[in-house]
Amino acid sequence: MKRSIIRIDEDICNGCGQCVPSCHEGAIRIVDGKARLVGDSLCDGLGACLGECPQGAITIEQREADGYNEIEALENIMKEGQTAVSAHLKHLADHGQTSYLKEAENYLLKKGPQMAHDYITDKPLACGCPGSMTRDFRKEAGQAQQAPASGPGIGTIRSELQQWPVQLRLINPRAPFFEDAEVVVSADCVPFTYANFHQKFLKDKVLVVFCPKLDEDLEEYVAKLASIFQENNIRSVTAVRMEVPCCGGTVSIVEEALHRSGKNLIMKEYMISMRGEII
Repeated sequence: MKRSIIRIDEDICNGCGQCVPSCHEGAIRIVDGKARLVGDSLCDGLGACLGECPQGAITIEQREADGYNEIEALENIMKEGQTAVSAHLKHLADHGQTSYLKEAENYLLKKGPQMAHDYITDKPLACGCPGSMTRDFRKEAGQAQQAPASGPGIGTIRSELQQWPVQLRLINPRAPFFEDAEVVVSADCVPFTYANFHQKFLKDKVLVVFCPKLDEDLEEYVAKLASIFQENNIRSVTAVRMEVPCCGGTVSIVEEALHRSGKNLIMKEYMISMRGEII
């Protein structure tokens, strides 16, 4: 069928990845340093990604293409978690795509009442909070993370954070900062307990944090981490947990995600005492 669909000019694209988070269907990925459409059936042709390309490499064209498949797109998005699904539903509503929206909601209802409640009624996450916007500090003008720290009492200590967001529930598995990255998966309490966290664990690495005891739907975390490991060229994985027994879930979740991803990656594990020492 002939329909509207995006076209990416690879001669112009510089692989910055800014278009990836804006695609609510997960149809764009960075492959071999270029943004690519991974499947016609995942692109709804509405062009939410158009304004995100600083090079102007993305346009809408009319061509023969497979029809957009809402269920296929939704299943693809669900790998990224609740925030991504909610953003997708809002995207459909904002563009008046009532038939696709109804199809998505019916599918979620069939998957179970709890899932329907989490996704369909999750208005706060669907609002598109600016605070959850993907940012790669390594590529921002001025290389802010390399600037010396300043201000009273700071001395020479500076933040080594490479990206935003850091909470696993908010992270897009296709975010550009994951490509060729060393990943640190940390329990929430670790950075507060281990004083030298930035210099010891975070320097030149991408950070993912969550709490294995207090967070809900840890299965979602396993699936999202597996997607991160599977869809990106991850160079190393480090898991950092607290000594308390309930924090052992941090390592278990990472191990299961690595198993599901099929990637042969060695995981380094560190345990931090409640007094802030490496055990």
